[in-house]
Amino acid sequence: MTILALGINHKTATVGIREQVAFQPEQLEMALQSLVQQGKVSETVIVSTCNRTELYCHADAAELQSIIEWLAAYHQVPSAELTQYLYHHADAEAVAHLMSVASGLDSLVLGEPQILGQVKQAFQHARQAGTVGSVFERLFQSAFATAKVIRTETDVGQNAVSVAYAAVNLAKHIFSAVQGAEVLLVGAGETAELVARHLREQGVRKIRVANRTVARAEELAHLIDGEAYALSSLKELLPKSDIIISSTASPVPVIGKGLVESALRQRRHKPMLFIDLAVPRDIEEQVNDLEDIYLYTVDDLQSIVSRNLEQRQHAATEARDIIARYVDEFTAWMLSLNSVDLLRQYRQTSEQIAQRQKERALAQLAAGKDPQDVVQELTQRLTKTLLHSPTLAIQDAGRRKDFSALAAYQKLFNEPSQD
Repeated sequence: MTILALGINHKTATVGIREQVAFQPEQLEMALQSLVQQGKVSETVIVSTCNRTELYCHADAAELQSIIEWLAAYHQVPSAELTQYLYHHADAEAVAHLMSVASGLDSLVLGEPQILGQVKQAFQHARQAGTVGSVFERLFQSAFATAKVIRTETDVGQNAVSVAYAAVNLAKHIFSAVQGAEVLLVGAGETAELVARHLREQGVRKIRVANRTVARAEELAHLIDGEAYALSSLKELLPKSDIIISSTASPVPVIGKGLVESALRQRRHKPMLFIDLAVPRDIEEQVNDLEDIYLYTVDDLQSIVSRNLEQRQHAATEARDIIARYVDEFTAWMLSLNSVDLLRQYRQTSEQIAQRQKERALAQLAAGKDPQDVVQELTQRLTKTLLHSPTLAIQDAGRRKDFSALAAYQKLFNEPSQD
């Protein structure tokens, strides 16, 4: 049996292709059970996010094409078309790939932490579906342990590598008590939403949103428990704002030097931080000439992001060394599951059972019991004893819906006996 990893991600396929093979959470249980019930896979976990769909399977290496065909058929995508976007790994490479994914090393944003939670959730779905056995239990727990060590011992998840997050980090450095700052978001697009979410995560509670379309400002304000205003309210809003982050699509600046000078007078020159994320710029360059004003543009933040990304990439090298260590540990554990040792243990147990029953039968014969009755009882007791543990195991697997175990038992008992 081999550990296989196959799938598509943001590196190999466009979002249009990824959408075609994505699994919705409500589909996962049936999909997992469907794959195992084909009899080609003994254990499986499916990881499906906006950036990847991956199948992790414990199966014979020869079943790779069957698994691909199952995935294609499940999503009604031609197998030949899907194959050109797929990658696959086996054994140690598959283990290393899973650990890289869980650690954020294979993500669109290097080191992003959300993927670990998504892999854990996928593992729980598979557990509930009964498609996780002892091998995948050990494999995924090893992957989670690896990700935790990488987070603790390296800087792969440190430092901002998105402009939105860099903007919030900058605000934290200039305003030490950023939680108490009053923030104004000028614009309500995707960038503004990302900034707003990061601000909320940092504990900022007073966030106002000003936008040309008030309805959109209200939508964003509702998401972050903020306040919505029209863009025409800037004159009233600026004096109340410590941090102003602007990201409109306006072709001309929406915040001029005169507007800021007026706000400063009303604030009695209490400092203000302006972060202009728009291209073209939303804030007049001359604003930077004013005292008590800190103005940063998207270019300033991009340079910060570039430096931070270099630091993360250096940390990723350390992380891969940690992964190599954990892959070796898991491989050693797999090798310890030696079939020779298992057979030896099974034979020893069976021989001990047979020896006890033989001694019991000989004692009965010595006591003068009818030989035919002794043989009949020996057969019944031997059969009952040998079937006891497998019967309990099958019943337990049925109660737990452990389809991987049931499939293995079915294969075992369907094999033709050799007389």
